[in-house]
Amino acid sequence: MPLPPPDQPREPLHTRTIRVDSFAREDGQWDLEAELVDVKAYDFPTRHGQIKQAGSPIHHMHLRVTINDQFTITAAVADYDAAPYGEHCMQIAPDYRDLVGMNLLRNFRQAVKDRYARTAGCTHMSELAFVLPTVAVQTMANRRRKEQEQVKAGGRPKRPFQLEGCHALSLDSEVVREYYPEWYAAPINPSLRTDR
Repeated sequence: MPLPPPDQPREPLHTRTIRVDSFAREDGQWDLEAELVDVKAYDFPTRHGQIKQAGSPIHHMHLRVTINDQFTITAAVADYDAAPYGEHCMQIAPDYRDLVGMNLLRNFRQAVKDRYARTAGCTHMSELAFVLPTVAVQTMANRRRKEQEQVKAGGRPKRPFQLEGCHALSLDSEVVREYYPEWYAAPINPSLRTDR
C-alpha cells in the first residue's frame, strides 16, 4: 500500500536511488553489486561556475562484494561514475578492498563504521555497504529453503535463521504461529504483544 497523498503541495528536491543485484557464480560463491545514485530536481551552480543540470548525478557509485556460503566477503571492488569532488572523492575506492574478510552477518555494519570512520572512507560508499547484509540473506533464501527441506526429510529441521530477526518473526508472534508452528512459543504475557 503506498503512502497516503501529502496534505500540502510540495516541490521535489532530491532523489537517492539504491539498487543491489545478486548473482550466483559458477565457483559456488555469490556477487552482490550495489549502486547508489543521487540527483537533484533542480539546476544549481557548481564551484567552478558551471551549471549542474537537474537529474545529473551528484553521486554515482558502485560496490561489488563476493561472498562465500558463510557470508564472508572474499573479494570487494568499489568504483565511481560521479562524485562532488571528482578524483578527490574517487581516490578512496581501492580502500574498500578492506571489506575482504568481513562477515555480512557478524557485526558487519559496526565493522564498516570502525574501518571507514570519518576521514578513513567515503560516507556514501560506506552507507551503500550497509544494505548488503539483508540483500545477502535474500540472495541465499532459496538455497536455505532447499536445505530446510532436505533436513526435514531426515527429522526435525534446524530453526529458520530469520526467526527472532524482527517483531513479526518473534517466536510468540502470530506469523510464527501460522507459518512456523513447530517454533511457536506462546507469549508469557499476551497483553504485552503489540501485533494482536
